[in-house]
Amino acid sequence: MACTVFTIANQKGGVGKTTTAVNLAAALAEQKIHTLVVDLDPQANATSALGIEKTEGKSLYGPLRGEGSAFEMLTPTAWPHLALIPSEVDLAAIEIELAQQPNYLMRLRSVLDPLRNSGGYRAIIIDCPPALGMLSMNSLAAADHLLIALQCEYMALEGLGQILKVVDRLKTAGINPTLDVGGIVMTMFDSRTNLSRQVVEEVRQHLSSKLFETVIPRTVRLSEAPSFGKPILSYDPHGPGATAYRALGKEIAARFKLTENGA
Repeated sequence: MACTVFTIANQKGGVGKTTTAVNLAAALAEQKIHTLVVDLDPQANATSALGIEKTEGKSLYGPLRGEGSAFEMLTPTAWPHLALIPSEVDLAAIEIELAQQPNYLMRLRSVLDPLRNSGGYRAIIIDCPPALGMLSMNSLAAADHLLIALQCEYMALEGLGQILKVVDRLKTAGINPTLDVGGIVMTMFDSRTNLSRQVVEEVRQHLSSKLFETVIPRTVRLSEAPSFGKPILSYDPHGPGATAYRALGKEIAARFKLTENGA
């Protein structure tokens, strides 16, 4: 059973990146697709959002330094078919340490390859820090597909161009020649404003093949759910946020054939 690795990266913070990582993973798991979230952000927001306490020594900090393996960091969650590799504040130090290692952009790939080849997971979703630093670049080098969470505001469009250039550089440099922009998720959509509709339309005009049909609405419940340690599918299962992420999960499962081969 093949495993597909997605990274959700954006150098801009506050765009719904972690919200999308956690809730997309929950939506895939709800379809009985064995899914692993890798929290690569030292702030550990994805870890908290899944109700897991931050624990010293429970992150990829050690494995990225050559100490231990990713298997030792696997943590079950309260939801069937959904596991987590947590984060911790010590992971911030790896930004400096990685730069001193040979093949520093390939460290995460080498750490995750045994997991992806184990047959235990159909999808791995990496949540990155809100910057294109060493951790985010490692995630792009390790991923099959980049999913871009894009807030429905014009300033977000500038960041989109920057991350697309980074993808091109990684491909042409041979670091990850098969890296694909798997899709753009429009987040924080406010149906009451013309601006949200205009931003979605502009992205559709230029990158229609990459834009997911599902648009994630701006809702209070989506903002509240992480403080309760639950994905929106559990916190407000019948609300618009949960409905949107379920639809996105089905769209991504279909686009990348995640339900094939007995997932």
